[in-house]
Formats: sequence, C-alpha cells, structure tokens
Amino acid sequence: MANFLKSVFVFFVVFYVVCAKHEAYDGHAFYEVTAKNEDQAKFVNGLENQIPIDIFVYANTDRAGQILVPKEQKMNFEASLESMGVEYRVQVENIREQLELEDKILAQSTSEPIDRSTFGVQALPYNQIHRYEVVDDYLVRLANAHPNLVTVESAGKSFEGRDVKYLKISTTNFEDRRKPVVFLMSLLHAREWVGLPSTLYAIDKLVLNVTENDLVNNIDWIILPIANPDGYEFSHTVNRFWRKNRRTGLTHGDSCVGVDLHRNFDIFWGSASSSDPCTETFHGRSAFSEPETQNIRRILDAYANRIELFIDFHSYGSMILFGFGNGQLPANALTLNLIGVNMAQAIDKIKWDMKPDYTVGNIYYTRYAMSGGSSDYAQGIGIPISFTYELPAMRGIAVGNFGYLVELAFIGQAGEEAWEGIKVGAKFISGLNK
Repeated sequence: MANFLKSVFVFFVVFYVVCAKHEAYDGHAFYEVTAKNEDQAKFVNGLENQIPIDIFVYANTDRAGQILVPKEQKMNFEASLESMGVEYRVQVENIREQLELEDKILAQSTSEPIDRSTFGVQALPYNQIHRYEVVDDYLVRLANAHPNLVTVESAGKSFEGRDVKYLKISTTNFEDRRKPVVFLMSLLHAREWVGLPSTLYAIDKLVLNVTENDLVNNIDWIILPIANPDGYEFSHTVNRFWRKNRRTGLTHGDSCVGVDLHRNFDIFWGSASSSDPCTETFHGRSAFSEPETQNIRRILDAYANRIELFIDFHSYGSMILFGFGNGQLPANALTLNLIGVNMAQAIDKIKWDMKPDYTVGNIYYTRYAMSGGSSDYAQGIGIPISFTYELPAMRGIAVGNFGYLVELAFIGQAGEEAWEGIKVGAKFISGLNK
C-alpha cells in the first residue's frame, strides 16, 4: 500500500510539473502578419520595441511575419495593426497546447543509439533532441574512442559555468597547416533546437559513418554543437522559447535576463540591435561582453588564418545568408552568392516537398538589418566563406509551418539536408570540386 501511494504521489508530482511548465504561455497566440509595403513592414517589426511581443519571423513585402503575442497584449497588438491597415490572422489561438503536444511527442521518442562503430561509441539517434549533458558526454567518448582522428577541447565556460566543448577532427592532428579548416556551430540561439542535428550529423559523417574520405583526409574540422548551453537548458526546463544566454545583473531585481549572443560580436556592434535588456535582440553592455561569444572568439583567433569556411546554424526560414547585416557587401560577395546557390540547390534536391526551396542572399536585403552577428564577424576577420544558415521550420504544415517545435521525423532529415550544403562549401574551399 505504501509503495502504491508513493507511486501515485510521484505521478501527480510529475503531472503537475509537466502541466505547470508551460503555464506562462497559456493564452499566448501566434499571428501571421502580412505587410503590403515597406512602411507596413517597418511598422510591424518596430512593434517589438513598443509591445512585449516575440517576433519569430520579421515581416517584409515578400514574406509574412510570424509573431507570438502574450494573452494580455492581443487586443493592443491587433488594434495597432488595424490602425495601419495591416492584415493579420491568428494561426494558433493558444500556444500552450502546442508546447504540451511537443512534450508528448518528445516523450514518445526512443533513445537507442545508432550502431555505426566498432570502437564502442555509437552515434546519437536522430529521433530526439539531445540535452546538453548527453552531447557533452558524447563528445568526450568520441574523442577517447578515436584518438587518432578526434580531439575534444574546451572553449571555456558559459555564464552559469557549463563547459563549452568542441571537437577538432583531423587525420594529421591539425599539424598540416596546408589543410583548410571548416568551422561549424549551432545553438547560439537557445530555442533553435533544429540546429543541433546539423552539427551532430556532420560529426557522424566525419567520424562514424564516413562515406567521402576526401572530406576527412583533406580538411580539418572544428565543430561546436552547443554554443549557448545555459540558454539551451533553460529552453528545455523552464521557457521553451528562450533565445538569449542567461546573463543576470542587467536590470534591477533581474526582471530581465539574457543577451542575444548573435548581436554581441564586435562587428558593427550596437548599430542594428537593441540596448534594452528586456528585448530579444539586446546586444549586451559591450561587444564580446558575454563568455559564450568570447569562447567562440578564442577559437576563431586561434585558427583564423586557416579557417576558410564558417557556418553558424540557426532557424528558421530556409535561407543561406552572407554579410554584412548593414547592407554592405564583402569584396567576394559574388563568390559567396555562387557558393550559397550551389549549397541551396544541393539541399533542395533532397528536402521534403512541403518545405520551401532555400533562398540565398545578403542578410540585410534578404532578411533584415542586424549587427554583431557571428558570420559577419567571421567574414570581417578574414574568413573568406562565412554563412548563417536559417534551417527550415521544424514543424510542418500541421500548424502553419510553426517553426521551433519538434517534429521527430524531421530531426534526421534536418541533419542530412545541412550536410549536403556543408559538403558543397567544404569541397569548394579544398578544391575537391575542380
């Protein structure tokens, strides 16, 4: 009887925690907003500085905006749009229901590893999104099992003290300086979980399931799967749509927390981002104010003279973007556009039919003005081929292409698609395509 009562108690505790986890989003609505002209687009996007909304996709004349609006702000938000004649529709009435559905989907996934190794280390499965500790342990085990190919390094600590590990993959232990280096990174923005399969899949194809030996033999690789571990864990445990890091001390009583790490790099810093700590695009107190961006800078500084391809994986939008975020074009913009188009075509050949074809272009003209971005910084310090990937929306047509929430079947697909693009860039810089 005692064991039965204990089981019942545990069940109700777990049930309460699951139900309470997304309580803060109860009644929040997800809007699609259509801008007929540039003035309307500017107005809609500027509302994030006036109303506490969360813009997932910025509106422009070619693409509808997608915006999450708190329950208590819906009347104000709709009235603002109507005052400017902006068309909108509610895609999801209560986002909490979708968040709870995602929890159920994730709970149904299994965690059997993929048997691809004779060394006792198996690939992480592609039917779930793996947590920080799982990935952290995996990187260590992989390096221990393949010491002649893989080295695990620490880039430093996060704000809350988590180790930020990355892999160096090289047949010559990075000692052959004639070999170009490819740098891949994901989860700079915490909620963009679809980025993680992209870097994990690349690790799999370079270490455990190698099908193109030239990519391993002729190129050295640096792969950083979780650039923002604090924010990433917070997006799992407390706030699913958390974007920033977990920097505190920004406001009195920590009423607002976190810095947008993709606005914190020292490239046009502060010119197209927010100085308000309560916004999603807060750029920090200064360029490289955050330990997470400092970690990335250390890696880039150490290998900048050899890194020839840099890709930072984000979501969502099915885009391959190059610098600069202020509309200025790099000297090699035509080359960047050509490589980007070739990457996009390779991805489009294998993508799901329901997903849009990839768009390629300059960040400013294709998406929006921004400053302090990672790929802009990489381009600015002399890494010739630097991109930000905006991967496809993870969830499909069931809820209007609502992008961040997980669809299990797409996890492996996301990694496979990204790898096709990576290969194009890697072969270009190594001359393998000649």
